[in-house]
Amino acid sequence: MTRAHAIDGWRIDVTVRPGVPRVVSGAEAARVVATALAAAGAPARASLTVVLTDDAELSELNREHMGVDGPTDVLSFPMLEPDAFRRPGSRGGRREAAVSGPPRTHIGDIAISIERAIDQAVEGRGGQAGNVRWSAPDELRLLVTHGTLHLCGRDHAEPTEEAEMRALESDLLRDPVR
Repeated sequence: MTRAHAIDGWRIDVTVRPGVPRVVSGAEAARVVATALAAAGAPARASLTVVLTDDAELSELNREHMGVDGPTDVLSFPMLEPDAFRRPGSRGGRREAAVSGPPRTHIGDIAISIERAIDQAVEGRGGQAGNVRWSAPDELRLLVTHGTLHLCGRDHAEPTEEAEMRALESDLLRDPVR
């Protein structure tokens, strides 16, 4: 089932695969996405899709796109180059909604294994460092934030990039209302 959410001029489609447990509502997932989009300087009138699925689908995507066998928690498929996103120096306020203008730009897709999110949270393998035991909704919020930041050109391959991305994630998760 797919539901479209319009927040601050962005269209965020949230697809929940049949049989996947509901950890947070689609509307809440979309709000988390919108908060990360604002922080990452996403273009106005952009769209993206979040697919909440299971280990089997993430295993298939991981093998096909990353060359890795087995499930993972989140995969992002960006459609834009990182320089399409402004890098704000500080957190800004809420954006004005863009109600008219050019067509929407699809910035990418995110796939998240709800099975992985639940297991990581319950088994104490959640959080940024993989050593946190917390609720499945908290783990899912982190994965949605993480995946959205990847779509917006953020990465964690280098230590300085990782520190910047982790700090932004922590900031967004601590204060989700911008």
